[in-house]
Formats: sequence, structure tokens, C-alpha cells
Amino acid sequence: MSHKPVKKSNIFQERLRQARYSFNLALIATALSACIGVIGAGLLLSGKVTEGTFTAVGGMATSVRCIQFAKEANDRLDKTLVEMKDGD
Repeated sequence: MSHKPVKKSNIFQERLRQARYSFNLALIATALSACIGVIGAGLLLSGKVTEGTFTAVGGMATSVRCIQFAKEANDRLDKTLVEMKDGD
């Protein structure tokens, strides 16, 4: 059984694809968590303090993680760019 050698351009394309998907997922999740935060603020203003606090904190925690996720995807893309420059 023979294996075809993996080309650097294939690896680059796969990393680029993963970075795009990671960024898009983080962007969508950030938008959803912002909506959750707005709902939480609405609940707080309407007097439902317990539900509002829980919802707002959940939205903020999700936003923080989404920002980290997007940064990691961007870092992977930057690393790939450096590797491609070094390979030239």
C-alpha cells in the first residue's frame, strides 16, 4: 500500500479552511451571546433579577470564550502565513 506525499499547499489550504470555519463560528456565537446579554438586561430591567442575572452572566461568559476562540483561529492563520513565507 503506497501513500501519496502531502503537499505543503494542501496543508496550508486545510489550515486556512479551519481558520475560516473557526472564525465564522466564533462570530456567530458572539452574536448569539450578545443577544442573550440583551435578553438578560431586559429581564433585569423588568424586575426578574434572578433570571436576568443568570442570563446576562451566561451571555458575557460565552462572549469571552468566543473572543478567545476567534483569537486562536487568527493565531493559527498567522502561524500558517509565517510557515508559508519560510517555505518560499
